[in-house]
Amino acid sequence: MVNVFYVPVFFIVFRETLETSIIVSILLAFLKNQLGPEHDVQVYKKLRKQVWIGTLLGLVICIIIGCALIGVFYSLGKNEWEKAEALWEGVFALVASIIITLMGAALLRVSKLQAKWRVKLAKALEAKEDDSRRKTLWGRFKIWCEKYAMFVLPFITVLREGLEAVVFIGGVSLGTTASAIPIPTVVGLAAGAAVGYMIYKGGNFVPIQIFLIVSTCFLYLVAGGLFSRSVGFFEQYKWNMVVGGDAAETGVGPGSYDIRSSVWHVNCCSPELNGGGGWGIFNALLGWTNSASLGTVLSYNFYWIAVIIGFLSMIYYEKRGRWPFQKGSAKRDLSISDNSSTEHPTVGKGP
Repeated sequence: MVNVFYVPVFFIVFRETLETSIIVSILLAFLKNQLGPEHDVQVYKKLRKQVWIGTLLGLVICIIIGCALIGVFYSLGKNEWEKAEALWEGVFALVASIIITLMGAALLRVSKLQAKWRVKLAKALEAKEDDSRRKTLWGRFKIWCEKYAMFVLPFITVLREGLEAVVFIGGVSLGTTASAIPIPTVVGLAAGAAVGYMIYKGGNFVPIQIFLIVSTCFLYLVAGGLFSRSVGFFEQYKWNMVVGGDAAETGVGPGSYDIRSSVWHVNCCSPELNGGGGWGIFNALLGWTNSASLGTVLSYNFYWIAVIIGFLSMIYYEKRGRWPFQKGSAKRDLSISDNSSTEHPTVGKGP
């Protein structure tokens, strides 16, 4: 059985595919709900195309790099990149966490600003050639990010998860034959994609407000876990430098973590050992770890504090027209309040 289906490879691929497919499915369902056939068909098609191009391009790059790395793994018999593995994993996790956090806030506000978003997206896609921002490199970069926003998120997500899966597969499969990798890889991809498809179909039938709230909460759980994991990766890289090698090779017992900064550690439930199994999925979606440090625990809590402050600030801005601690006149606040009352009459009153 092990010679044709290596279970750890399946769990690794399924875990990474699941995280990627969830984000991609949420994006596609969001676009269909907001810009489907009954709305802006051309804009919808362009943005959907961006999502698929970003996903497929990230997948192609991962396949190319994966084939090269796994070939080197088997030719050399060891992972030459293990010393820097934790470092780049931390960087990608941090970048993905920031992007998902910003996207989550934007998605949650869409139900109140649907028309405004359709106009902004259309303008972004039809960016004018004579835009004054094109005079500077930063301005051109901002225009590009606005125009291809739906390309960037799936591209970075697929690239990060794909490269992470490649490195993990290369590490866990060195003790088995090459024939044990293809089948669990294909099955893991299919299983993860199937879950993402079910989420996508569910997003098409659930009322938009409920869908946005649930999906945004889920995105923030993923982003919070990624932020905590990024700190864990950086700490693991630092610990590897101290011990002079990959501490993960010692298993989950003493020596695999820095006891000086440890908050808790259990010798079971590891998301890294033998593919992680269900714990690996919890790690990918919620940031679970069997070895928590002061840095990972504090970073997870600080992340949620920052998210809470961010949303409270946005609520404050919507009500008062300015950010907290920003100087503003009471007259302006009163004017904004009057305009809001005019634009949004009380429900139940006649015209």
